[in-house]
Amino acid sequence: MSNLSIFKESGAVSTASKRELTGLAKTLAATNNMRRIATNTNGTFKRMINGEQIGNAIRGEFNAIIVDALPKVSRTFYAGKYDPNAKATLPDCWSNLGDKPEASASNKQHSNCADCPQNVKGSGDNGGRACRFQRRIAILIAGDPTGEVYQFNVPAKSLFGKGNGNVHPFESYVKYLLGNGESPDTVVTNISYDLNADSMELLFTPLRGISDEEYALVVAAQADPETKKYVQLTVSATDGAKAAPKQEAPKPAPAPAVTRSAEPDDEDESPAEPVKRSAKATAVEEVPAATGDLASIVSAWGDDAEDED
Repeated sequence: MSNLSIFKESGAVSTASKRELTGLAKTLAATNNMRRIATNTNGTFKRMINGEQIGNAIRGEFNAIIVDALPKVSRTFYAGKYDPNAKATLPDCWSNLGDKPEASASNKQHSNCADCPQNVKGSGDNGGRACRFQRRIAILIAGDPTGEVYQFNVPAKSLFGKGNGNVHPFESYVKYLLGNGESPDTVVTNISYDLNADSMELLFTPLRGISDEEYALVVAAQADPETKKYVQLTVSATDGAKAAPKQEAPKPAPAPAVTRSAEPDDEDESPAEPVKRSAKATAVEEVPAATGDLASIVSAWGDDAEDED
């Protein structure tokens, strides 16, 4: 596709110089564009680039392909109470892998997460933990041929719990896929708000297998080192960084079809042996090198999270 219309003068274009510029263009684009899909208490999803909303909000649900995630659930701690009107800031303390505070955390609470007083049940609101669970995943938007990767934050109350049929909270959803010979990067996932929930909670449902064209986009995204930056919290990732909303005590409901919790279950539910993929995510600085594909990495997600108790 020609870009000659952007120039004041027309003339011959060097293909050699174009190839040289391509690398710089990718570097600058990766540096200046932070893309994410934001959730909202009004039941909408917003496409955000560098903190600015692009296009109209989508209500209720959208479809995506999960292309990357860290092997363990992350942790975030805010010393102050959540203020929806306050300027977005980084947490006081956080851990990308849920094991120890990151070096750049400004107010570390302990040398390791397992023994941290903020990791004790009852240290937070409503008997929960003051340090909250969270997952940042990298996704592609289904139907977007550009292959642009977006960050998506899965909050604690949408992580744990039991599914019903093929509708699940996130960690249960991963187990469900692996137990049925699929992986988060081999299916199109429907991400929706639970209309029966009293607070903002998400559900994950497999919509269909990915097409050959989508598979090519997945492979390209997983081969791009920039993708790994979307699944971790860094000191520069201030775009959209907000304190987690105050969680209310769950209200009893008769025989809920899908249950979820901000805490992992106590029992151990090991997933079935996952199907191997050829596409591998490329490891980058500050992130442990992946020894296998996305299916291999997430095969231990549930067990790792449940060991937090």
